[in-house]
Amino acid sequence: MNHRTDILDLRTALAVLRQMKGQLLETDVPVNPSAELSGVYRYVGAGGTVQRPTNSEGPAMLFHRIEGFEDAKVAIGVVGTRERVAALLGCKKEELGKLLCECAAHPVEPVVTEEAAPCQEVVHLPSDPDFDLFRLLPAPTNTPVDAGPYLTLGMCYATHPDTGLSDVTIHRMCIQGKDELSIFLQPGSRHIGAMAERATELGRPLPISVSIGVDSAIEVTSCFEPPTTPLGFNELSIAGALRQQPVKLTRCVSIQECAIANAEYVIEGEIQPGVKVVEDQNSHTGYAMPEFPGYNGAASKECWLIKVKAVTHRRHPIMQTCIGPSGEHVNMAGIPTEASILGMLEKALPGKVTNVYAHPSGGGKYMAVLQCRKRVPTDEGKQRQAALLAFSAFPELKHVILVDEDVDLFDSNDVLWAMNTRFQGDQDIVTIPGVRCHPLDPSASPEYSSSIRDRGISCKTIFDCTVPFAMKDRFARAKFMEVDPSRWASGRENG
Repeated sequence: MNHRTDILDLRTALAVLRQMKGQLLETDVPVNPSAELSGVYRYVGAGGTVQRPTNSEGPAMLFHRIEGFEDAKVAIGVVGTRERVAALLGCKKEELGKLLCECAAHPVEPVVTEEAAPCQEVVHLPSDPDFDLFRLLPAPTNTPVDAGPYLTLGMCYATHPDTGLSDVTIHRMCIQGKDELSIFLQPGSRHIGAMAERATELGRPLPISVSIGVDSAIEVTSCFEPPTTPLGFNELSIAGALRQQPVKLTRCVSIQECAIANAEYVIEGEIQPGVKVVEDQNSHTGYAMPEFPGYNGAASKECWLIKVKAVTHRRHPIMQTCIGPSGEHVNMAGIPTEASILGMLEKALPGKVTNVYAHPSGGGKYMAVLQCRKRVPTDEGKQRQAALLAFSAFPELKHVILVDEDVDLFDSNDVLWAMNTRFQGDQDIVTIPGVRCHPLDPSASPEYSSSIRDRGISCKTIFDCTVPFAMKDRFARAKFMEVDPSRWASGRENG
């Protein structure tokens, strides 16, 4: 691979954005992390499925003064736009899925370094008289009804008790007490959940580190899911491929586990065997936090408990956070989705799908647009086969829109143009009812439709907006003269 990113920590990423016009907004105005910070960013650059009005192309923000915290900053929106992700990973925004697909196929495993780790410049232990997670971590609440302060961008790192293989994923974690966090592990969905369940069977806690404030390569690649990254596949190895050098880990100071050496903060702890907590036990709001579909998630009564053994951080640390339904979540979830689908399709139908876009309206998970190529008559029908494979490559996918290669799949207007001129509802819709999808879709419930047997089951749907191969000549787009517009574009503007 010729690609390489030299951005190895959050501070370098912010420095790069600082040099890009309009991509980082810094403020010294004090902000309250309890709902106010996210309320500000909702308008500035949240995008995604956040309630309108919001700005989908706004800058990332760095808050320098956090009320209640003397020596901490908060960064939000670092990977909030596709353009910023591309700049930080060193490729074109249209090629991100292809790049990650290539890196997943050529992993570079992380290494443990014995060097002094930046993330351990300052160490706090529960034996310290002032040890209190509420005071140590400037963790925001997204809305006034959140269950509490949330860690939304913590890279959770743990090791399977049987195999010794490690994994990194992102989970929502809520501060519950001075040395306690709740962590939501959706049954059967993420690898650390399987590790915690196995540790419980063995009657012992699961050591876990939570690294916060890392570079964009780690942020994005940690969101890969099966089948691309099965149990035992360490997603940090994909970040290593992006860098063409291993991610450096450091040994934790209080538990037998490792953490990301260049992180801003690290929380070290143990998931307690079989202990479950109510997520909103302190607030009693009934809600957790806003989730990626754009709705407030219900507070879980089945969260696991992390007993915190240490908090370490850099000097003058930067807390990194995101809004659950924001464009930042879309990119972290959606780009690995694109890579997973591309990887599957290239193996099964080489050359038939030229690109994939996980559309923001689906939070990076529910909807994908596939750009298909039909070259010979026998290619007809393979576009629908590709959609079926996409559903198997990413089971949380609900809708697939198929378009031809002359359609810009990243331009929603062009995709809707294809739907309006190359689609008939009575023959170009394929429905697959009764398939397990995602429990956070509020329409995926028996109350919504009698055809749904259980929460989280959906009707997966294919919208085939491709032209039948035999009719391609009748659907040729109007072609214009090829010119260099720069001669005219530099002219005077009115006003």
